[in-house]
Amino acid sequence: MHNLVKEASALKYLQKEDPLSPGTSACIGCLVELSLRFTLRVLGKDVLLFTAPGCAVTFTLGLGSHSQVRLAQFPALLTNVASLMTGAKRYYQHAGKSTQTVAFVGDGATVDIGFQPLSGAAERQENLVYICYDNEGYMNTGVQRSSSTPLMARTTTSPVGRKRHGKEQNSKYMPLLMLFHDVPYVATATIAYPRDYAKKLIKAMNVTKGLSYIHLFTPCVTGWGIPVDRGLDVCNAAVETNYFPLWEAEKGKVRLTQEITDPKPIHEYTELSRKYAHLTTQDLEQIQEKVNARYAMIRTLAGKG
Repeated sequence: MHNLVKEASALKYLQKEDPLSPGTSACIGCLVELSLRFTLRVLGKDVLLFTAPGCAVTFTLGLGSHSQVRLAQFPALLTNVASLMTGAKRYYQHAGKSTQTVAFVGDGATVDIGFQPLSGAAERQENLVYICYDNEGYMNTGVQRSSSTPLMARTTTSPVGRKRHGKEQNSKYMPLLMLFHDVPYVATATIAYPRDYAKKLIKAMNVTKGLSYIHLFTPCVTGWGIPVDRGLDVCNAAVETNYFPLWEAEKGKVRLTQEITDPKPIHEYTELSRKYAHLTTQDLEQIQEKVNARYAMIRTLAGKG
């Protein structure tokens, strides 16, 4: 049984009205749609929502002249999400109005193309809430690799064949980069742990000075080669193998929010996605070492090393 079902207490965090309209143009089993719908149910409609080119835009912009979100929504470019948010926030401050600006954008607009404006906004302590739904690549434009694509993962630009064996580099770990910007709140989350995610959303919204950053693990069933009904299984396995540990940092103090006492071997995560179907036993050992090293670093920062 998924945590989404087991954690029924997460329902208490949801506001009555769903700001995202019924129906979706996303792929069957899309966790971006589920994650955004849950996010907006927690935050409510009294926010300014910022999006960027990517999967989420396909069902926030809507069709024709009709938006699919019942709140103010600003589509940005991949290059200027944090800049546009800063301008809007300062405009409302100048007008004497209190508002909350929230970004819900992919890893391209966060880890790669949009990193410099985000880094600048974090350094300036702009009061923004920035949520990155990380599907580990440019899924909306053809499953190309990004900086968050993990080691040896198959994408259209890191193929598998006689001369290539998936991505040759390890992934950039964005949550730690944001932590080292000295922002007041940083967290990792996944929709498979809805209560954990809801608590983190509320903490991020309650920050009044400085930037809040949430890195949301969001597998792509189409781009990763996952059966349409197994997306939440992948999220659970990512946490249970320590591939994607759940933690938060409030004013620099790191705390594990879901500590896995008996982690599963990494193959129980990789075997769920076809993008890892080419991995050998030696490959899995190398990836396991990377996972263990990253998790040990998080434990050390949390004072448990």
